[in-house]
Amino acid sequence: QVQLVESGGGLVQAGGSLGLSCAASGRTFSTYAMGWFRQAPGKEREFVAAISRSGDDTYYADSVKGRFTISRDNAKNTVYLQMNSLKPEDTALYYCALRITRGLVTTIEGFAYWGQGTQVTVSS
Repeated sequence: QVQLVESGGGLVQAGGSLGLSCAASGRTFSTYAMGWFRQAPGKEREFVAAISRSGDDTYYADSVKGRFTISRDNAKNTVYLQMNSLKPEDTALYYCALRITRGLVTTIEGFAYWGQGTQVTVSS
């Protein structure tokens, strides 16, 4: 069984930065692609970023491209999301997710395991 635990959320002013972490256990972490998603109140969960098993390939939603950076440390079984130039519209519950099949995808259905989420609130 896979467990994913996010941390690092909080309250930040617009224009500020925040770093999220997601610690994984229960599977060989380096074998799987990872992703970050978010869900704002009253909205559907949406893709934010994804990273390949090795970390060589990354993919971002257009809304965060150039501001967010996804990375991973396979030795620590951890994936990160560095968020810069934050905007109020980035306010959401952020989830990390693990994909158990090959390839890098951006769909919710493509990820089998999910964390509980960490709240990010950006004030204007």
